[in-house]
Amino acid sequence: MKILVVGGGGREHALVWKLAQSPRVDHIWIAPGNPGTAKLGTNLPVQADDIDGLVRIAQEHAIDLTVVGPEIPLALGLTDALKAKGLRCWGPSKAAAQLEGSKVVMKEFLRRHNIPTASFRLFNKAVDAHAYIDEVDGPLVVKCDGLAAGKGVTVAKNAEEAHQAVTRIMERHEFGRQAGAQIVIEEVLKGEEISVFAFCDGHNAVLLEYAQDHKQVFDGDEGPMTGGMGAFSPAQVMKPRDEDEMVRRILVPTMSGLVHEERPYVGVLFMGLMITDSGPKVLEYNVRFGDPECQTLMMRLESDLVNVLEACIDGTLDQIELTWNQATAVCVNLASGGYPDKYPNDLPITGLDAPEVAGNATVFHAGTRDKAGQLVTAGGRVLSVCALGANIDEARAKAYAACDAIAFDGKHCRRDIGKRREARRAR
Repeated sequence: MKILVVGGGGREHALVWKLAQSPRVDHIWIAPGNPGTAKLGTNLPVQADDIDGLVRIAQEHAIDLTVVGPEIPLALGLTDALKAKGLRCWGPSKAAAQLEGSKVVMKEFLRRHNIPTASFRLFNKAVDAHAYIDEVDGPLVVKCDGLAAGKGVTVAKNAEEAHQAVTRIMERHEFGRQAGAQIVIEEVLKGEEISVFAFCDGHNAVLLEYAQDHKQVFDGDEGPMTGGMGAFSPAQVMKPRDEDEMVRRILVPTMSGLVHEERPYVGVLFMGLMITDSGPKVLEYNVRFGDPECQTLMMRLESDLVNVLEACIDGTLDQIELTWNQATAVCVNLASGGYPDKYPNDLPITGLDAPEVAGNATVFHAGTRDKAGQLVTAGGRVLSVCALGANIDEARAKAYAACDAIAFDGKHCRRDIGKRREARRAR
């Protein structure tokens, strides 16, 4: 089987790493890939948002299955374009991908189908948003409507921070004019956040093991939101009654609602949930694997990923039972100094061959490139350093030993990945 993986970050490296373990796979092409994926397959110089280019290479290489990593090509309709040419693609349609492509569409979908979420208001004029913030005068969440690489959400502690978020999104257009044309302002939910993933075939769903992400850039969940600074799995957050309620009031209504609206969901559905005192509530939907949650889940998944992805496409997930390594996985992202704001590139990276790395961890490339034979930084999140352990402490120790052995100027990472509750108690 010949597979094309779309994307070039740590999530896609982890997917390629897992797919390459399948005896069914003959070769993997990656567009555009990174220096890590180049060791497992063939990188192609086609960007993830080049829909025509991706269709062309899928045809040229007679690809049997295309696996889409990031959200942008899904929102642009890559799955639809490939299917129109008779090619198999794992990922939701453009219509279904609007669950992530637009926060406004997502919140209106939740309201239509009575799915638990934070109370909210929608605004298309900055002046109205500012007036509402003054009226509430308290903590609020301000969300950019369009895709913003995980950075378009501000959890504002007070009215001043909420006003600043509106200004950045709607007046300065920091995430683009189209993405910031509308915003969502919602209440701040209190509880424990968890990432819930489900493989979906349009009618059936299979839950994956739970993972927990650390979104903010500094220890103790301080600082601005990022694409994700680290994750761990399993996450012991969901109680049995919460899981039952999540399936009954969130997962099932989501899938049935999409079928009712004639956009059945095929792929992996990522539900960002807050476990509140009144039960689970939806913070967001994403239409792809989370990054870095994907890295921890691929480290633990024992099932053949190819079989699972094909079952999603073929509508046979009811015949699939996932098997998992019972170890704990921890992923720590090494970031460039200054991330998520401005940061330098082309900084030499060393230490990947150190014993602390080779013997303890699996490193997925996220923002790297090869510059005349030297591995250098090429993004905000540079490397995902992952390790397995018998428990969270052992996995953390291995991951951080590897992190300490890797070096590049300005290297930054959170030191509390897997210890979020402890960090919050210490604040």
